[in-house]
Amino acid sequence: MSEKETATLPFGPVQLLVLGFDRVRFDGEIMPELERLKDADIIRLIDMIFVTNNRGVIDTIQTSDLNTEEAEDFGAIVGALIGAGMGDENIEAGMVAGAAEGADGHMLDEGDVWFLADAIPEGTSAAVALIEHRWAIPLRDKIIAADGVVIADEWVHPADLIAVGAHAAERAAR
Repeated sequence: MSEKETATLPFGPVQLLVLGFDRVRFDGEIMPELERLKDADIIRLIDMIFVTNNRGVIDTIQTSDLNTEEAEDFGAIVGALIGAGMGDENIEAGMVAGAAEGADGHMLDEGDVWFLADAIPEGTSAAVALIEHRWAIPLRDKIIAADGVVIADEWVHPADLIAVGAHAAERAAR
């Protein structure tokens, strides 16, 4: 195997997912599915904050699949990448800052909880999750080995397709 084929980032693509719910009570239907995906090594939950506003009483749950050392390592890598974007002299400072961010075992800051709590109405819930897509690591590595680069990266949702159809119908009516 060549150097190019073995050189890879130690984590997969990360998605920031922000969810809102019009309720505060749940039947346990979401977490078992997350566990199933994690057990199959399809995803890893880097961090998640879940906040409910039950008549003004704020409850929070924060969870991560990373232990403290992994969170510090992940933060250092993210910090180094941000530092690299700012210029070579910022790489080490970015690593230090990123590792410090993960020192509590979480990548999402406690301040985010209060932002969410202020943003959601009574009787609702919200979650912010950082999800690593583990399934994509081998594909990404093969693309890199073939000198491929990402030109565009976007999720296409059903609402996007409906909007395309509405636009097409509008154009056809002209």
